[in-house]
This record gives sequence, structure tokens and C-alpha cells, in this order.
Amino acid sequence: MYVWARMARMMATARSRGPYVMGGESRLAFRCLPTDIDFNIHLNNARYMMLADLGRIDLFMRAGLIRLARKNGWAPMMGGLQSVYAREIRLWRRFEVVSSIETWEGTQVIGKHRFVLDNGETAALIMTTAGVYDRAAGRFLGIDEVVAALGRAVRPRPLTETERAFMISHQGLRGLAKSSG
Repeated sequence: MYVWARMARMMATARSRGPYVMGGESRLAFRCLPTDIDFNIHLNNARYMMLADLGRIDLFMRAGLIRLARKNGWAPMMGGLQSVYAREIRLWRRFEVVSSIETWEGTQVIGKHRFVLDNGETAALIMTTAGVYDRAAGRFLGIDEVVAALGRAVRPRPLTETERAFMISHQGLRGLAKSSG
């Protein structure tokens, strides 16, 4: 089951967090609940992905992308992700999901979601790649095109070595998935 109550809370409080500015962060606070845990009594791996979704949706809403996508028949879509778990999030522990748009290249934007414990330590990190699909044109839009449509004059920074390795790995895995029938 999706985290509907948490999504409703995020949407209801989006305005109070103000518009998203490229280079900024989304910070959403949570507590690890009994519905979030696995047999080890800590946040299960699938819940990390769902909570990262909330961070991403928050960014897209506050940047104006959701409204623009509906108007233009676009669909923001995940391409893939890579996650690493450094510390567990135990039952009842408070934490934040800190999400950001790091940079983009061509049709792919790179996002980052850090799961930060109440003592400031990072429990997990998820790096994502996503794009915006134009249904009418049958193609992914260049992210520069999307940024311009949002009325922003922001240029992407160059990819770091880690981001470049992530994109290469993602492309290789995507190729494998497509060739596997």
C-alpha cells in the first residue's frame, strides 16, 4: 500500500515550504512506523523508495512541474535508481528525507534523496534518474526545454565522476533490460 496519508500531508503543507528553487532541497520529516518495518524491525527497502517518491513529488509540485505537465500532456517518469544503506532506521525513529535536483544532461535529470536521522547522520542515499515524457510527441523532452518552460534561467552543472558512473551503469542496465525480452 502506498503511503497515502503521508502524501496527503506533503501536498497539504507544500505551500508552506515555498516554491522550489533549483539547487535547493525538499525536507520532509517522518517517523518509522510499524507499517514501515521488516523482520529486522527497521525501515524496509521498499519504503525507502516510496518515501523518496514523496520527496521527488514535493520538488516537482513546488517547482510547478506537475501543473505544467498536466497542461501540456507531459509525464514525469523515473528512469532508475541506485541506493545505499549506511545505517538502519529503527522502529519509531525520527528522520528526514532530504531531496534535491542535482543536475541534468540531455533528457535525464539526476536527483538525490538522503535519509537523515534525528542526530544528523545519513542512514541511506538514493540517486535517481528521471525524465519528462511528452505523450503527444512520443518523446522525452530535453531538460533544458523543461526548465525554460518553467520560466527558470538555470544551467546544469557538469556531472561529478560519481554521477557519470551512475549514468553509465544505468544505461548499461537499461540496455540489458531491453535486450532480455
